[in-house]
Amino acid sequence: MEKTTEGSTIGEKLKNTFIGKAKTLQDKRLFHKLTLVAFFAWIGLGSDGISSSCYGPEEAFRNLQGHTSLAIFVAVGSVLTILIISSSYNQIIRLFPHGGGGYLVGSKLLSPTVGMISGSALIIDYVLTITISVSSGADAIFSYFPAGWQLYKLPFAIMGVCFLIILNLRGVKESVLALAPIFVVFIATHVIAILYGVIIKSYNFTAVASHTTNEIHSTVSQFGVFATFLIVLRAYSMGAGTYTGIEAVSNGMPILREPKVTTARKTMVLMAASLSFMVLGLMVCYMLFDVQLNTHKTLNAVLLGSLTAGWAPFWSGCFVLITLISEAALLFVAAQTGFIDGPRIMANMAIDHWFPKRFASLSDRLVTMNGILMMGIASIILMVISKGSVALLVVLYSINVFITFTISQLGMVKHWWQMHGKESLWKRKLAINGIGLLLSSFILVSVIIIKFRQGGWITLVITGLLIFLAINIKNHYFKTTVKLQKLRLSTFKEIEKLIGQRPCADMKMKKVRFDKEGKTAIILVSGFGGTGLYTFLRILENFKGVYHNIVFVRVGIINSKVYKGSEELYHFTKQVKEDGAKYVAVANQFGLYGKSIWTIGTDPVNEIYRIVKKLRPRLSGTAFFGGQLVFSKTFYLSKLLHNHTIFSIQKRFFKFGIPIVIFPIKIE
Repeated sequence: MEKTTEGSTIGEKLKNTFIGKAKTLQDKRLFHKLTLVAFFAWIGLGSDGISSSCYGPEEAFRNLQGHTSLAIFVAVGSVLTILIISSSYNQIIRLFPHGGGGYLVGSKLLSPTVGMISGSALIIDYVLTITISVSSGADAIFSYFPAGWQLYKLPFAIMGVCFLIILNLRGVKESVLALAPIFVVFIATHVIAILYGVIIKSYNFTAVASHTTNEIHSTVSQFGVFATFLIVLRAYSMGAGTYTGIEAVSNGMPILREPKVTTARKTMVLMAASLSFMVLGLMVCYMLFDVQLNTHKTLNAVLLGSLTAGWAPFWSGCFVLITLISEAALLFVAAQTGFIDGPRIMANMAIDHWFPKRFASLSDRLVTMNGILMMGIASIILMVISKGSVALLVVLYSINVFITFTISQLGMVKHWWQMHGKESLWKRKLAINGIGLLLSSFILVSVIIIKFRQGGWITLVITGLLIFLAINIKNHYFKTTVKLQKLRLSTFKEIEKLIGQRPCADMKMKKVRFDKEGKTAIILVSGFGGTGLYTFLRILENFKGVYHNIVFVRVGIINSKVYKGSEELYHFTKQVKEDGAKYVAVANQFGLYGKSIWTIGTDPVNEIYRIVKKLRPRLSGTAFFGGQLVFSKTFYLSKLLHNHTIFSIQKRFFKFGIPIVIFPIKIE
């Protein structure tokens, strides 16, 4: 690739411009700089819940089948549900202060398999979060334009997802800070609109109340109490999209400022209060202004037109435009939740071997780049297939989020039941999660039954396929782990036969001096175990008496499991150092000079090459060695499940004329 005058490639220049320069792991204030206080967490995580007021209440109102006076019952039920679900998730936050949400709750309190089902549903849910948020945002902005402009709505939405991918590759905090003004404008305009609508109708409150009461009585006398109740229940369950996003705070705990639990609870209060106000206010205004459905406009756009009908045309147009733009922009902000929490769930599942390990990897910006790209690409594909239809997407969305809600509430109910007699307030906590379980399961079953043929089956099939894939990946990793353990044991036995003792039996034995006349073998190792020791033994076997000095290059890869705080990073760094010391002890036991060079980072290829550039000029007669696992029976996702770092290193080395020997390690 062509070099720039500063010595970096054009690709690196573009990367630094659009995504940003690499973060410095040695910065002691790094975790403080990258975490969010409650207000910014409300924007980054709470925006998903608040933005659902742009489509959740609308779906509920549509399903009232013209009986608009019943909207007040749906609105009150929705607010109660928000408060119950947010209260139950507050308890999850206290119980799991390090985050994990529905995936961790299901795994720890029910079973790992149930947790995997919850995690799979969450991943699909977060893909849908991105898709529905951006699609609904496009609907909002194009509601202001003539019907002929609808042709450009889908391309606009796709470009919006691409923009968010780039923004999130820069890092969570940067993306939230950039979008904060949008959030503030949305809250301000919608609070003004709701309060203005309620106030101007309150001047004729008696007539409005009388008209509403008469309509309710008319509906009951026409259909009966039971049928009217069913209409309300149907509208309530179809407005399930209103509650999506409440779980985001418990999933996103790792990015919150310390003390995390306090920050999370403040964020949850802000989100629950603002969402309740929005839902109740909008539903009441729909009813008060008798808002009529429109084919190419959202109900919020129609409502805004009715609210400002008596204003001067200029001020009316400006307010409606600003409000709709803020809606569209906030919905884009809400897609942030999918980009923040979706890759995090994928990383947690990757650490537990339900997903390929590379989804736990971090970029040099300390974000889960693979997860962000996967979420963005999946969202674009789904958007194209659904043609950005919010009516279809909200059905798919609601089913998956309530699968997770139900599993989480079930796990918490089981936990509090097991805690009876041990926890003073266990009955109250059990009641909160018990009610949450009843509501979640009712909405889940209702949406599946009512909308199964209208697209509900699609999300069940997609989630089922993801679950099937996760089970196969887990089985493959389990079999590989068993074989690696056998390799480790056989390698230890081989070393024991050669030196008459276990490897590292004496870490304080006399050190062997560096042989200036002898050749040096540089071994690239990942950790102290079978693969590194196997490579060491093959060098002794194939190059008898050739190498008298052994240098072990150990790179500790920072992934999402390690990158949780300064304490975890310290312990990981200590472990990397200890691994190197163990390898040195083994070399000394064979009478060879041993040295360990270590570093930590996110990209093993770059880290190793950086070390090698400094190391090689000082050593004559050096050769590089590494090992690569080889499978006789290839799993259909083997290339994705196992890294081929050594080949990437070989390619980089060859480019600069550095030879490297790779030993195949067949573990069958």
